[in-house]
Amino acid sequence: MKKKILSLILASAVAGAALSGCGAAAPAPAEPAAEEKTEEAEAAPAEAEEEKPSASVGDGSQGEIKVWVADAVVDFTAKQVEKFMADNPDYAGFKVSVEAVGEGDAAGNMITDVEAGADIYAFAQDQIARLVAAGALETVNPDVIDAVKSENDDGSIKAATVGSELYAYPLTSDNGYFLYYDKSVVKDPSTLEGIIADCEAAGKNFYMEINSGWYQTAFFFGAGCDLSYETDDNGNFTKANVTYASPEGLAALKAIIKLCESKAFQNGSAIGEATNVGAIVDGTWDSSAAQEVFGDNFACAKLPTFTDGDGKEHQMSGFGGFKLLGVKPQTDEAKLAACDALAYYLAGEEVQLARYKEVGWGPSNIKAQSSDDVKSDVALSALAEQLKNSIPQGQYPGDYWSLSTSLGDSIRNGELSSGSSDDDLMAALQKFQDTCISYAQ
Repeated sequence: MKKKILSLILASAVAGAALSGCGAAAPAPAEPAAEEKTEEAEAAPAEAEEEKPSASVGDGSQGEIKVWVADAVVDFTAKQVEKFMADNPDYAGFKVSVEAVGEGDAAGNMITDVEAGADIYAFAQDQIARLVAAGALETVNPDVIDAVKSENDDGSIKAATVGSELYAYPLTSDNGYFLYYDKSVVKDPSTLEGIIADCEAAGKNFYMEINSGWYQTAFFFGAGCDLSYETDDNGNFTKANVTYASPEGLAALKAIIKLCESKAFQNGSAIGEATNVGAIVDGTWDSSAAQEVFGDNFACAKLPTFTDGDGKEHQMSGFGGFKLLGVKPQTDEAKLAACDALAYYLAGEEVQLARYKEVGWGPSNIKAQSSDDVKSDVALSALAEQLKNSIPQGQYPGDYWSLSTSLGDSIRNGELSSGSSDDDLMAALQKFQDTCISYAQ
């Protein structure tokens, strides 16, 4: 893997480190989420290949701290580290290097060799259990746990928690999906039935990727189903909590079938590939493209409700995604204090807001979310509303994603349709559920 490295060798001797953190560690692996979207994919290839010159200040007399972040924020993070060290001379004897290792690679690299891995690193929330299992995460400094919990939104705190312990500092609340729509077509985005009716009447398309295990959960979780996995101390899947073969699952499956059979429906989740679009379920990574497509009629909202055959209304749910910042366990208490202090700073209100302004990452910090700049971002505001109804994505077997694709494709090809009996639909759900459970056996 090619790394873009920007070293900051930060000066002088330590005047005496305060702060300390508690140790923790135990259990390992699982598959990374194939569906998760990350901004680092947007980084320009030419820039990713360019190696940055090193900048050196001081002699690193107190030791070295290695930081891993996505390529898109290497330069930003280096500037913030420099500012932190200037404001905190007690830690100025540490040499800090900032390297480009994306959230999708960081966990795998850390688990492969914890000792050689970064001291502070960003990662996607679905990797937290395997990192804890591998002994690659220190619990958050007890001195700031209450502050971290009060300063960040509930979803990001849940994502950073394993059992009862907080293991990471939330960085973002910006990975999930919601509704983009043309407000000249869709008059009321609050119900799926209304959106579909408006799109049909206008001859416009409604896009959602129903053969994706990521987007599909919007219906099943919204109806009240569970699909989650538990792991042992070695990171093996030990239990699957799946309730798709249930009245709730049947209601969700019928709602997906009803959507698929609309003349307005198109399968997809990328507005750049959509045509004649009236509305689409997509994410913040496509915000600029959506604004270009809809122009003056650009609008966003949380996902709508859907109504089942018994007239019961369900709020669409789904997965939410968060970026987290972790600290590796340390044997040197002074270095641990420096790592904890730096991580807390990099995940704090000031830096989260600055990061949003520079690269567009959505804050998890509540005060940063309340800033005029962030509140004026209609896509992030819609996502923030949706994340209140979403579930932080955990670890899933790799086969889950292909199984979900097969379920969606059986709807798209008419194998499962409005003409199917409840018994046939329930049989399909039972087969899906049994297969999901088998992954943990």
